[in-house]
This record gives sequence, structure tokens and C-alpha cells, in this order.
Amino acid sequence: MHRRERTRHLIELGGLVQKAGLVDLTDDDRATLYGAMLDLAAKAREDGNALELWKRRGKRAFDVEAGETDASPSRETGPLKRSGGLGRREPSAGGRFRVSRTD
Repeated sequence: MHRRERTRHLIELGGLVQKAGLVDLTDDDRATLYGAMLDLAAKAREDGNALELWKRRGKRAFDVEAGETDASPSRETGPLKRSGGLGRREPSAGGRFRVSRTD
């Protein structure tokens, strides 16, 4: 991979960390982020289904985001408000997390 391509790739990966809310969640602590990523890698090695589950969740989140930016404003709702990322992740029933709008 050439230097310029590698730089762009790394910037895009950093954007995903930001988009997932991990920078704010960890108060931008690099050691915490790295530790979390090490745990994710270990879980993926142990659990053969983890990668496929994460892939489905990521695709759904990208689809939701694409729908928000592609939607046109209606007369009832007015102009769409844009916010950074998908919003805040809050626990919901069953111990899972749901994304809620922060604006």
C-alpha cells in the first residue's frame, strides 16, 4: 500500500472510532481505546460468530445513516437536523444498546 493510500485508510479507520462514539465514551483516552480494541480482537478469535454479527450491525448503522442524509424534508417535519455520528448509545431492554438522537 502506498503512503498516501495508507494515510487515507488510517484516517477512515479513525473516523469509524469517532463515529461509533468511542472517543467520547473513553474521554479520548488512547490506552482505553487500545485496550478495548485488544479485547475485541480476542473475542473475535474466540467467537466465530462475532465478526459476522458485527458486520451486520455495522451495515445496518451505515444504512440508517445513509437514509438520514438522503431523506428529503417533508412539510410536516421541516428541515432535517444533522448531527455528528448516529447519536448517543443508551442501554435498552435486554442489556442491548440502542442509538438515540442527541439533538
